[in-house]
Amino acid sequence: MALTVVGSIAFDAVKTPFGERERMLGGAAVHFSLAASFFTEVRPVGPVGDDFGTEQFELLEARGIATSDVERVPGGQSFFWRGHYDFDLNVAHTDDTQLGVFGEFEPKLSDAAQAADTLFLANIQPDLQRQVRAQCGAAGFSGLDSMNLWIEIAKDSLLAAIAEVDCLVVNDAEIRMLTGESNLARAARAVMEMGPRAVVAKRGEYGAALFTEAGPDGGEQSFFALPGFPLEDVRDPTGAGDSFAGGFFGYLDGTGGDLDEANLRRAMGYGTVLASFNVEEFGTERVSRLQREEIDERFEALRRMTQFEALPASRG
Repeated sequence: MALTVVGSIAFDAVKTPFGERERMLGGAAVHFSLAASFFTEVRPVGPVGDDFGTEQFELLEARGIATSDVERVPGGQSFFWRGHYDFDLNVAHTDDTQLGVFGEFEPKLSDAAQAADTLFLANIQPDLQRQVRAQCGAAGFSGLDSMNLWIEIAKDSLLAAIAEVDCLVVNDAEIRMLTGESNLARAARAVMEMGPRAVVAKRGEYGAALFTEAGPDGGEQSFFALPGFPLEDVRDPTGAGDSFAGGFFGYLDGTGGDLDEANLRRAMGYGTVLASFNVEEFGTERVSRLQREEIDERFEALRRMTQFEALPASRG
């Protein structure tokens, strides 16, 4: 199996109440790829400038990430974002954005990228998302992320892009904004009426919710939710949502694209786990040295934590 992700490859400067970094590797495609790489072959597509060098490529390639579709733009500068968080780590405050080469991004996909079994369209202009989706006809499962900006200034294009994918992955406020529905369940149903068969609502430190269309028996839409994994040390939430998406789509692709309800729920678990590791340190610091054994161990801890019935008492 193989997974293509199209989105930003960037440098971030971040300050939180628990520390700061002046320049660190970031971008949606980077965080997504690192998380997905634990489960499948992943190929990020995005532009970088001359400031993106050997060190950054080696970090990605050390995880087995195929970097041949990363477009090097001579004389350009990579996308740069500067932001800060107060004690409410669910809210990012943007202090500076420099689009650099990302401002003129026209996705160029190799034959290998176009042939991927799974496609994820990270947060980019909706018309570009549609262009990429049209090139990737082999993808049996496709997903899309977006943001409030595109809902405000390019809603018609975004609605057209959403209609062409299988799964929408955005935060809960954006689902409500997109549909005009204050109730999340009704908003998710409205999205699925646009075309997707699944909706994932990201809820920051409070976890994520999965909505899927009614089954062949014509029953109600299926709903599943997980809390965020409880952590004692959270330093930087930047990239957590993209890490969640990487874990979710990476796991699904790695299991052969099995989209039954049980597998989707396991994918939610792995997405939650990858997001939890991401926030423990700044940028890619924690995930870049993560081991699969740690992921599976935390997945089992999450499964036990969310089991509804009490576990039987151990016998002495």
